[in-house]
This record gives sequence, C-alpha cells and structure tokens, in this order.
Amino acid sequence: MPIDPYIVLLLATVGLAALLPARGAAAPVASGASTAAIAFLFFLYGARLSTREALDGLKHWRLHVTVLACTFVVFPLLGLAARGLVPMLLDQPLYQGLLFLTLVPSTIQSSIAFTSIARGNVPAAICAGSFSSLVGIVLTPLLAAALLGGGGGGFSAHSLVTIVLQLLVPFVAGQLLRRWIGGFVARHKKVLGLVDRGSILLVVYTAFSEGMVRGIWHQVSPLRLGALLLVEAVLLAVMLALTWYGARALRFGRQDRIAIQFAGSKKSLASGLPMASVLFGAHASLAVLPLMLFHQMQLMVCAVIAKRRSRDPEAGETEGRGPQEREPDAEGSSARESDAAPTGVGTASRTR
Repeated sequence: MPIDPYIVLLLATVGLAALLPARGAAAPVASGASTAAIAFLFFLYGARLSTREALDGLKHWRLHVTVLACTFVVFPLLGLAARGLVPMLLDQPLYQGLLFLTLVPSTIQSSIAFTSIARGNVPAAICAGSFSSLVGIVLTPLLAAALLGGGGGGFSAHSLVTIVLQLLVPFVAGQLLRRWIGGFVARHKKVLGLVDRGSILLVVYTAFSEGMVRGIWHQVSPLRLGALLLVEAVLLAVMLALTWYGARALRFGRQDRIAIQFAGSKKSLASGLPMASVLFGAHASLAVLPLMLFHQMQLMVCAVIAKRRSRDPEAGETEGRGPQEREPDAEGSSARESDAAPTGVGTASRTR
C-alpha cells in the first residue's frame, strides 16, 4: 500500500503550522504569497492543456458526461445523504468539510497514471480530468453556494468573483499565451512541477496557521477523526463500485470503464485547497481536512486496483486482439489503450 511522499510533506506542513503558525504581520504576507502562488499554478494549468487535445476529446462525449455526472451529481448526492450522520458520527464542521469534498473536481495526473497502469483509455482520462477541472472552477463554488449556504464560511458573490479572478482568469491567460510559452512549459515540466506542489504546501500552511491562531483545532477529537475516516472509506468504496459497474451497464468498453472509474471516483487536492481557502476563510483548515484524508486514501486504494486491473485476463485478451477485434467502446469504435503514461505523467502517486 504505497504512501505518497507528497502526503508526508503535507502532514509535515501541518505540523509546521501547528508549531510555528503565521501570526501578526506575517499572516497577511503568507496569505498574499499563497494567493499569488495559486494564481500562477492555474496559469500553468492553462499553458499545459492543449486546446486541440481538448477539442478532440469532445468526440467521446458520452464518457465525459458520465465522469462529470459522477463528479458533480452523484458525489454531492452522497455528501447530502451523509447529513444523517450528524451529530452521531460527525460534527457540523467536519460534515461541512466532507460535503465540500464531494463538490470539488476530479484529479488530472493521478487519474491518467492509474488509467495507464491498468491499461485503460489514457486519452479519455486526460480529457476527462481536464474537463472536470475546468468545469469545477465555476461549478464547485456555485454548488457550494447552493448546498453549503451560510455554513460555507460566508459564501457570497464576492467569493465567486474572487475564485474567478484567482483561478479562472489565470487559466484563460495561460491558454491564450500557450502558443508562445507552451514549449517552455513542456521542456521544464519537472521544475514547474515543484512549483505546483510548493503552491499547495503554501496554501496548506496558510490555512492551518489561521486555524491554529483561532484555536479551532480544539474542536476535533480523535474519535471524530476515526469516524471521518470510516465515512470516507465507505464513500470511496461506493464511488469505485458505481463507476465500474455503472459504466458496464452503460455498455462502455473495458478501457473506457477503467478511465471512468479512476476519473469519476477521485477528488483533486490541488483544485480543492485554493477554493476552500476562499469559501471557508478562517475555518479552511477543518474544511480541507476531509479532502486531505480522502486524497491519500484514494491514492492507496486506486494504486492497488490499477495493478490488479493490469493483470486482469480480460486485459491480456484485449491486448492480443487485432485492431478490429478489440472490445468496442460506447461509440461503436475500438477502444484505445496505452501501455505507458503519456509524456509528463508521473507515477501513480502524483497528487493531482
């Protein structure tokens, strides 16, 4: 059961915020640096996403609609159903964080990596994750306004404008400048990947620092954390089952079912953290705790599933067939497959 080294860094950042939180004059400096880092992060996202690749991916619209429905319809419905666990298993702040977790978009690179390991439809996973992240920039705060209401840390039109300025505008700017800087970004993807991860660490430090200064961590007990882990384990198991067997019921081919399962059952830490910092304000540290725990859980479980899928006899049979003999996908054409992750895709433990 692999443990993502980046999760260790995240936990270390939480520990640093607990011991040395940003106080006084340092607090606005940390907050400003966090805002600038996240804006740059989404600028890089825009510069990396190939517009042509995104347009080509629209041809497989049934798969993408399925993934979006899992991410922004089924997940939130399960989050609303978990309201019945308050106050027996979860208190209200943890439930708000759990519900927010169900509203954030899917991951990109880890979904691609797991799909590749399991010998699934990698191009579909690339497009599905990218579409989910782009749609989530607008849809997640709107869902938060509708479902979290006043409990979402004071969501308002100002919060939506802040998210658009901090996330969507840099993303669009990256897309517009991709023609000139796309090559540079591709050549330095490893270095810029450190910027990605550093930005998230800075957001975590800022959020948890504010939580420590305000003393909100005294509200969480070990028993509540254990209950939260149990609820999230059930949530992940339900989504993994629904995406796999639901895709089969919809007559998707094996490669497409793999892409749907890994893209439709996962949640993005990179997209969720900056949104939570805007939506929840001083309570962001508690709000992102369920997302951080779920993120590591999904990496561990999906790594095991991906390796098992790669050894599935059905995968070997599909590989041995000719181009015209492969299992047809939902569009009636041969499902595409790839034995290796595309350029720029890391190992299964990548965090987005």
